[in-house]
Amino acid sequence: MSVRQRIAVALLTISAAGLATWTASEGDGPISMAQDGTELLHPYIPTAGDVPTIGHGSTRYEDGRRVTLQDPPISRERAVQLARNLMSGDERQFRASLPGVELYPEEYDLYLDFVGQFGIGNWTTSSMRWLLIAGRYRDACGALLNWRFQGGRDCRLPQNWGPKGCKGVWTRQLERHAACLAAQ
Repeated sequence: MSVRQRIAVALLTISAAGLATWTASEGDGPISMAQDGTELLHPYIPTAGDVPTIGHGSTRYEDGRRVTLQDPPISRERAVQLARNLMSGDERQFRASLPGVELYPEEYDLYLDFVGQFGIGNWTTSSMRWLLIAGRYRDACGALLNWRFQGGRDCRLPQNWGPKGCKGVWTRQLERHAACLAAQ
């Protein structure tokens, strides 16, 4: 029988499965085909009240410029590169925000996925962060469900699930919450 142990956050990195989950959850947005058959991913606004996004959830480029709806489309390869680069920056800040904390790799991936969706600023002020620092892992899982709002709408309410609604925000939180509890 093996005993699982949490690992110092400073020693963890996002897993291949964690990055794959991130890119799949973020989706692609509108796609067209170039004359050479290359898929092109266009900038778009994922839900009402959101900001322009391109590729797999990227809202800015490596140099810090924000994505605009006037930006040219990018290849799928560029979308993955952009997602990896931005996730890498988020990851450095995420690790720094949890001094002395130990997590299971699955917990690390799902909280980093949260950072990718809601931003490092929201993470650093979240109760999840403080609960993890206090060693209250199960409570931190529960706090994921507090993050259900987008553009002033409560995404767990069916009236906010229309074509430009935010049902996906709530669904993603439910999935994170379930995965977090399963890791305990």
